[in-house]
Amino acid sequence: MPGLTISQVARQVGLQPSAIRYYEQIGLLPPAQRTSGQRRYDSTALYRLAAVQRARQLGFTLDEIRQLFFGFRNVGRASERWKDLSRRKLSELDDLMGGIEQVRRLLKRMMQNCHCETLEQCGKEIFRSGYVDGELRPFLAKSRYGR
Repeated sequence: MPGLTISQVARQVGLQPSAIRYYEQIGLLPPAQRTSGQRRYDSTALYRLAAVQRARQLGFTLDEIRQLFFGFRNVGRASERWKDLSRRKLSELDDLMGGIEQVRRLLKRMMQNCHCETLEQCGKEIFRSGYVDGELRPFLAKSRYGR
């Protein structure tokens, strides 16, 4: 059986062929068999890519997905791997939600209390009031935006 070409796989899973080649390169997808120099995939590639796509939709990074496939040496069942990784992601999301709530409160307070004429005056008030140190900095340190 000749298998599916990279274009056929890409079409079926909704990815660009370059993404599939990249997933091969970083080890998320085993190297394809070659027929006359062309990559050929069997249905297991579709299933693995479906799992990768779902994980990406749920906000998992490629490193986390790699861990899902290869990082649980003592846990054999896929469902346990998903559960463990999901618990970690939920904890991360809880932290982010707390930070988002802090930012929301800060923005509302600033909207109510800001009467500055210039940005320099505004910055002076922010600096003096300690908003940056007291409230925003912990959120920025945890988020991907503060890195």
